[in-house]
Amino acid sequence: MSLIEVVMPQMGESIAEGTIVKWHKKVGDTVRKDETLLEISTDKVDSEIPAPASGVLTKIVVEEQKTVPVRTVIAYLETAGAGAAAVPQAPAKAPEEPPAPRPSAPAAPQARPAPQPAGNRFYSPLVLNIARTEAVSMEELEGIPGTGDGGRVSKKDILNFVLARKSGKTAPAAAPSAPAPALPVGSEAVHLQQVDSADLRAKYPSPGHEILQMTNVMQKMAAHMLESVRTSPQCSAVHEVDMTAVVKHREAQAAAFERKEGFRLTFSPYIAGAVVRAIKRHPLVNSSIDGDKIIRKTFINLGIAVAADNGLIVPVIKHAEEKNFLGLARAVNDLVTRTRSKKLTPEEIQGGTFTISNFGVFGTVIGTPIISQPQIAILGTGAVKKRPVVIDDAIAIRSMALFSLTFDHRIIDGALAGAFLNDIVQGLEGFDTTMKF
Repeated sequence: MSLIEVVMPQMGESIAEGTIVKWHKKVGDTVRKDETLLEISTDKVDSEIPAPASGVLTKIVVEEQKTVPVRTVIAYLETAGAGAAAVPQAPAKAPEEPPAPRPSAPAAPQARPAPQPAGNRFYSPLVLNIARTEAVSMEELEGIPGTGDGGRVSKKDILNFVLARKSGKTAPAAAPSAPAPALPVGSEAVHLQQVDSADLRAKYPSPGHEILQMTNVMQKMAAHMLESVRTSPQCSAVHEVDMTAVVKHREAQAAAFERKEGFRLTFSPYIAGAVVRAIKRHPLVNSSIDGDKIIRKTFINLGIAVAADNGLIVPVIKHAEEKNFLGLARAVNDLVTRTRSKKLTPEEIQGGTFTISNFGVFGTVIGTPIISQPQIAILGTGAVKKRPVVIDDAIAIRSMALFSLTFDHRIIDGALAGAFLNDIVQGLEGFDTTMKF
């Protein structure tokens, strides 16, 4: 037997500390190497940390919601090996559950692209990969009862379904874990912890009030947003864009695209492509400020705001100017998938030069996002909705959206903001609808 120290990993050169969000195992539990052991949060990213070796979790030194410096011992594993395995220094692309032997069955059909969820239900990359390998359709996947956190489909759930289907039986309906009690303040509070504070309880008595602790991500986001509005004078401009050509192209090509790429075609690559082209024509928008100097970037690192369970994360498509439509689509899908499965690395959310915030996916028509420092502009894209518009003195039904640009008025004026937005609008309204997949 040997004892292995599990330490707080350093999630990047600039990261000095981390907060333990959740232990996935308790003392006495057996864990396998690379199985998710805990979740941590830093000021850059939230990540699932795999076990450094197989063994038994003998002691948890640092409890949940505690923040400690990197390299601090946070737990101990007892293993049967003679030597200690290396501790994790960065999040590995670990599956949501430990690897297990595939069920004994006839040879699986030829692999096809992994199905993509049509609704709001989340599936881990591991589950989607098994679904692809075993030719499980999205309709079948949607019908599998989930026993994971929040009713998610786990590896065990989908393998049980595959075994039952191959044996000609209906897949067993596994009993999902009991959901957490609903909080009356709304679904956004599901992941917030209730806390008890005598001082606040006197000010906000129950049962009319609940006192909730901001998550680490919320606290960091609040600090960043306050710093942003203190740093730069921010103004916004709004343009209307006719998305009809894009909508028609997407509808016509969606099926062929999904067959070829294995994921759904969204508006994101259309918008990202138009933004990249507009930045090339107006490179000053792709700058930062250092004192009284303007630092203009010759590369485009495009940030894409993604709403995850633990808050808003902005992964970055590095050198977006080098990618075509398919390259942008693949990059967006990859980053969104790994953001929501907590598989991003710190480097993938750093170095952005311009950001797109697509709040239209929530039905929001217009908004004015706050700039992500040290960038000097951010594009907000509203929901695409059909409505009557006047074209050549005639009323027509078109798919319309409102795009807003929040910009740093120290170096971007209304003329540049308007010209930049106009180029984005023209790029989308004049999209080449002959492109096929």
